[in-house]
Amino acid sequence: MSSFRFENVLLIDDNEIDNFINKKLIEKAGFSKTIDECKSGSDALEYLNSKFITNEKLPDLIFLDIMMPVMDGFEFLENYDKLDYKIKSNTRIIMLSSTESFKDLNRANSSKYVYKFLNKPLTEPVLIAIQ
Repeated sequence: MSSFRFENVLLIDDNEIDNFINKKLIEKAGFSKTIDECKSGSDALEYLNSKFITNEKLPDLIFLDIMMPVMDGFEFLENYDKLDYKIKSNTRIIMLSSTESFKDLNRANSSKYVYKFLNKPLTEPVLIAIQ
């Protein structure tokens, strides 16, 4: 049996530094076997469709940044809703925000796809608490 909590995690964030730090933290914590990155919501939608079409392992968990240019995290969720249900059936989404906006928190919590809403930066204790 694998010692990793998750097989595949997807980071969706336009900030390369945040992606680098989160990836290193996830690796150090032994949190996920593989970690993929997309720098935009539209790239992430293409990534998910591509994995589905080629019958590759879809992510178990997605860390989704809210504030991104072109397509923000909420717009990603609107488009994610239109994907094949098989893409969404075993994936949890954790929204990440650098602001403590109650409006964003309430909006995230109202989405059936959002498992948790966390403030940046990710930390090892936060990863340990994720089931």
